[in-house]
Amino acid sequence: MTGKMPQLPPPGLKRDGLKAHIMVFPYPAQGHLLPLLDLTHHLCLHGDITVSIIVTPKNLPYLSPLLSAHPSTVSAVTLPFPHNPSLPPGVENVKELGCSGNPLIMASLRQLREPIINWLSSHPNPPVALISDFFLGWTNDLGIPRFAFFSSGAFLASILHFVSDKLHIFESTEPVCFLDLPRSPVFKTEHLPSLIPQSPSSQDLESVKDTTRNFSSYGCVFNSCECLEEEYMEFVKQKVGHNRIFGVGPLSLIGLGKGDSYSNVDVKALVSWLDGCPDGSVLYICFGSQKVLSKDQCDALALGLQKSMTRFVWVAKTDPIPDGFEDLVAGRGLIVRGWAPQVSVLNHVAVGGFLSHCGWNSVLEAMASGKMILAWPMEADQFVDARLLVEHMGVAVSVCEGGKTVPDSNELGRVIAETMGEHGQEVRAQAKAMGRNAQAAMEPGGSSSADLERLVKELRSL
Repeated sequence: MTGKMPQLPPPGLKRDGLKAHIMVFPYPAQGHLLPLLDLTHHLCLHGDITVSIIVTPKNLPYLSPLLSAHPSTVSAVTLPFPHNPSLPPGVENVKELGCSGNPLIMASLRQLREPIINWLSSHPNPPVALISDFFLGWTNDLGIPRFAFFSSGAFLASILHFVSDKLHIFESTEPVCFLDLPRSPVFKTEHLPSLIPQSPSSQDLESVKDTTRNFSSYGCVFNSCECLEEEYMEFVKQKVGHNRIFGVGPLSLIGLGKGDSYSNVDVKALVSWLDGCPDGSVLYICFGSQKVLSKDQCDALALGLQKSMTRFVWVAKTDPIPDGFEDLVAGRGLIVRGWAPQVSVLNHVAVGGFLSHCGWNSVLEAMASGKMILAWPMEADQFVDARLLVEHMGVAVSVCEGGKTVPDSNELGRVIAETMGEHGQEVRAQAKAMGRNAQAAMEPGGSSSADLERLVKELRSL
């Protein structure tokens, strides 16, 4: 092991005392890391556990809100990020690479096995359980009960499990039919999660192998809820053959508000602008933390927005917005550079829809706020998420698909205008009902609240 042995966190109470010591191991990508920290926050609110979080130096700042909120309960175990000649020096988080960097980061993190075992064996009060990200399947072998944390839904987990031992299906261009799954969904191979390799290298195959090991974990925890995925939660329970399956989402409803605190936008000006818009009239547009649109995609989206005559807030980050577009839509549209307080915006009464890439965190934030989605899935799990929303739940409308696709601006403008107008009433009503159900799931007596209680009880029993 390189570098110094990490400093041991203060031990919890003795093994026969009240506090159970839990190890948490997040995966360093925003969409994975932040929900697991939200879950950890909620577990700490029960006041009867201590937590050690495995982290590498450059990801340590993400723990600040949690460490501040629970100074006597949560400690960081900082391990040096293992060297990987295929990674640029200093890279420790997927956000610096995009989705294609996942196999490299996953391969690097596998090298932490020995340092973690050394830490475990020298700890005076070793953890009784581990909660680790579903990309870290190798942590099943650390000698303590492991709960696989899925920052995504049970539908995606079911698909990953189904294809994990059937990689031959990618040698064909034929669509894949998932006969075992509820509703027997059919997908084009290019719409299956990009973690599943189109042309497998040995590193990719290791990554796939890691994700196959989640259903053999002691338990599975999903950032999802019954009202969104009940049939797939049941499917997972059947597959694993036990009841240690927990749907605890949407975790954004009980989080530390990290996403909004990173905003560099004049929030007052944005809220003031929304306050001046009629209820349900604004389309919020954001494609997540990793995707930057091409010039052609921006031109088509801008033209579609012009033609739709719909009010909008477009979070453009570094996207190349057409020259003069902001002047053209002044008063009707707002371009936000950098990050916007997404949860606050989605919960504003003026916002009626969300044009989204369908990343799972964005999906849950939309669901929790009762807002319909205009779906433009681009990569990774997004096609699977979009299918769940559009076809299974009826809370979204498809507007485009593909990371490189340039939409037809006339068609895009028409769909936006119709969906945000009278034609979208049914979808908006479905999304509102879903929002009420998602909120209720997190309240005392709700399905997610009950599963959180069940998870805490399980952890304490170990």
